[in-house]
Amino acid sequence: MDETPYEFKSEFNDRYNLVTRKLVRMLSQDARISTSNLSKALGISRKTVHDRLLKVDAEFGIRYTIELNENLVKLSSPHLVVVKFDSKPDYEHVTELLKSSYIPQLAIATKGKYDLIIFAAATSSKQYAHWDKSMQILLQKYGADWHSSEVVHRQLGFFPLRNELIERLEIEPKYKEMIKLLNVNGRSSFKHISDTLGMHFNTVAYNFNKLLKMNYIKRFTITMNKPPNATLMSFFSKYRPSEGYENRSALARKAFMSDDEYSLISRYLMCAPLIGSFDFFTLGAFDNFDTAYKKDILYHKKIFVKDKIKIEYGEVERVLLGQLPIRSIDTMSEYNTIKWAADFQE
Repeated sequence: MDETPYEFKSEFNDRYNLVTRKLVRMLSQDARISTSNLSKALGISRKTVHDRLLKVDAEFGIRYTIELNENLVKLSSPHLVVVKFDSKPDYEHVTELLKSSYIPQLAIATKGKYDLIIFAAATSSKQYAHWDKSMQILLQKYGADWHSSEVVHRQLGFFPLRNELIERLEIEPKYKEMIKLLNVNGRSSFKHISDTLGMHFNTVAYNFNKLLKMNYIKRFTITMNKPPNATLMSFFSKYRPSEGYENRSALARKAFMSDDEYSLISRYLMCAPLIGSFDFFTLGAFDNFDTAYKKDILYHKKIFVKDKIKIEYGEVERVLLGQLPIRSIDTMSEYNTIKWAADFQE
C-alpha cells in the first residue's frame, strides 16, 4: 500500500533513543511518577533515569505542571485570537500589555500569514469581551488586524493556565493554593507543599487526595520550551462545508491521530474546532518548514478543496507569555473523536 500523506517518519524523533522517548511519554501521562517506578518500568537504574531526566530537562526546558478539568472549575470564554500587524510591533511592549491582565494564558510570536496567537480565558464572557476590546484599542498603534474565535472544545492537547487565572476561579482556598503550587511544579513533594502553605503534612496529604477525588486535576503532565531542532507550525482554517464534508473530515482526523511510535514530541500538540473568525485550529511539530507546509497545510487544502477551505498559517518564533503545550502522548487514545473517524473510514 502506498504511503498516505499523513504517514511519515519524523527525523526529529529519530534523534532520540527509545528509552528517552518512553521516559518523556511516561512523564507526559503522569508527571508525579517516582524515579523508582520509572526505573522499574524502563528496566534501567535510578541513576540512569536521573541522568536522562537532567539531560532532557536541560535541552527542552521541561516543566512539570497540571492539566485542569476546565469544565469542573467553570473556566469561561476560552478564545484563540490571531493578529496581523501593519508595522512591526515592540514585542516587549506587547508582552507587558498581555501580562497586565489575567486573561491571556499563552501568547506566541509567529511569522507567516499572521504575527501573533493569543489563547485567552476568563472567568466570565463579560470579562473576556471587555479585555478583547481593550486590547484591540491598545494594539492599534501597530495597526493590529484582530480576529477572535471561541474554542468549542479541545479535541487534542491543552494550553497550560497561568496562576493569575487560577487565583480567580471558584475553588475553595485550601485547594486553590495547592493547585497553584502544583501548576508551577507538578512534582512538588508533600513536605514542600506543607512548608510553603504552612499546613500540617497530614493535612496536605488528605487535601491532596481529596483534590484528586474531586477531579479538579485531569492529569499531572509536562510542558517544554520550543524544541531546538523542530518547526512548530500553526494554522487557522475557514470552511464552506458541502456534501461529503464528514467523509473528508474523517481523513483529516486520521492525519491528527497518526504519529511516530513513542514520539518524543507528539506531531499535533493542539487541535480545536472554533466558532467565529475561523472554524479550526492546529499546532503541530515538524522536522522543518517544508515538511509542515507539504504534509500539513497543503494536505488539508487538498482534502477540503470542495469545501472552499481557506488556511492561514504561521510558524512559531518565540513564546511571549505562558507555556507551550509540548508533550508526548498516545494520540490514538487521547483524540476524543476517534469513534467518528472509525465511522467514516473508507
